[in-house]
Amino acid sequence: MKHTISALVENKFGVLARISGLFSARGYNISSLSVSETEDPTISRMTILVEAADEKILEQIKKQLNRLIDVISVVDLTKKEFIEKELVFVKVNSSKENKSKIAKVVNKFAGKILEAKEDYLIIEAVVDQRHLKDFLEELKEFGIKELVRSGRIAITK
Repeated sequence: MKHTISALVENKFGVLARISGLFSARGYNISSLSVSETEDPTISRMTILVEAADEKILEQIKKQLNRLIDVISVVDLTKKEFIEKELVFVKVNSSKENKSKIAKVVNKFAGKILEAKEDYLIIEAVVDQRHLKDFLEELKEFGIKELVRSGRIAITK
């Protein structure tokens, strides 16, 4: 099962390397990672999406994260009420014939067309994981040339 972990860490050189090293050394795969400063510039929030087969592995991950000196707190959001989103940029093939069809898909998912050229469109969308899969599936019909995803961000309610 995938778990969304939120970690507050000191905003110092090398913290990201130590945390990613902890995961790789133990063979845990990070599916998604997003890091940025909080309202306090000395603290960053890491949102980590990790696969944990059972509770025992998840508890081990959380304990090992908490042992790192630069980690302030670790919370598994999966068991809490939270809001999650991901920013995605998609470059799709376009022609005069399919631009209106693409625009309908973009509007359906509350996205925006950032750039429209003769042979492609660059689209922006901010969506949750459930809708992201559907959005990308619908865009596949037109041919995805390039895809950039920010990684999941989340906040408790």
